[in-house]
Amino acid sequence: MTITRLLARPMLATIFVAGGINALRNTEGHAAKAKKVTDKVVPAAQKAAPQLPIPTDPATLVRVNAGAQILAAAALATGRAPRLSATVLAASLVPTTVAGHAFWNETDPQAKNAQRLQFYKNTSIMGGLLLAAVDTEGRPGLAWRARRAAADVRREAKHVAKEARREAQLAKAQLT
Repeated sequence: MTITRLLARPMLATIFVAGGINALRNTEGHAAKAKKVTDKVVPAAQKAAPQLPIPTDPATLVRVNAGAQILAAAALATGRAPRLSATVLAASLVPTTVAGHAFWNETDPQAKNAQRLQFYKNTSIMGGLLLAAVDTEGRPGLAWRARRAAADVRREAKHVAKEARREAQLAKAQLT
């Protein structure tokens, strides 16, 4: 593991641990902001996956999001499942950004500018997380492994078919 990865992951994870703890401490304030987003997203999620028990209470969703951020950040910082944890963090950042930094709804120019800056900061962090999500550390990724396994199966199937044809020809020659 390079020194960059050794330092970058914990640095990237820090904001999510702090943000998750803040959301747990101030759940009601976060839930009030999140309600605008959850009122639209929850019905769509329930329609898309009716078999899943999706909570409808914004405070519960804030807690779930905070917990996911803290757990995924800890995993990313310690290098456990870094691609999965980076993906979870990127996904959790979307509702946080849309609900918490809706600069397009601000009327005060200073508040609008501050929210826009936070929105762009979160977008930048998301870019870093997406890079971390696809970083294979020089090891083959899952897609490569799947393609390789499929090629191995095809090669083995050709070999078995060739052997079967040869055996069939030998058996035919022995019968005649």
